[in-house]
Amino acid sequence: MSKIGIFFGTDTGSTRLVAKKIYGLLGEELADKPKNINRTSPAELLRYDALILGTPSYGVGDLPGLTADCQEANWAEFVPHLDDTDLSGKRVALFGLGHQERYASRFASSLIKLYQVFYGNGAQMVGRWSTEGYQFEHSASIIDNQFVGLVLDQRGQPHLTDERLNIWLEQIKPQLLPALAQAA
Repeated sequence: MSKIGIFFGTDTGSTRLVAKKIYGLLGEELADKPKNINRTSPAELLRYDALILGTPSYGVGDLPGLTADCQEANWAEFVPHLDDTDLSGKRVALFGLGHQERYASRFASSLIKLYQVFYGNGAQMVGRWSTEGYQFEHSASIIDNQFVGLVLDQRGQPHLTDERLNIWLEQIKPQLLPALAQAA
């Protein structure tokens, strides 16, 4: 598919709103409208060579889903359908939401689980993000002193969301665009 696919999991709607902002910033020329992961199929996701995937953080660093007390199916119910799926040739950028003050000991730790699934199945992961500007004790979603994707705190730092999104999207567009060129 010659556009970026945007997929998200959500429970309260915050991740959906961020996915919509990403779509608005990229525009319909580069991206398709965001899709809730509980309303799509693996085949739909796999149509895209460039993906932006978003997740909230629930539980103790688990993927959000029914077992983490989400009200609807989420990533935890979706990713088992990707077992043994070869994602080579896919370029994937991740964003995650978390609350750094309330969950300082596990800030945005669900993001690493999504990273492990896609990276483990061969996807090229892009879009790491600096940990500077955040106040937390620990996050499992850090590799080489960077988050594995963009992390947003919609409760503690909502005033920084738009700026972070703009900077991150400018960073990942050149990394995702080669996948789009190959798909065309």
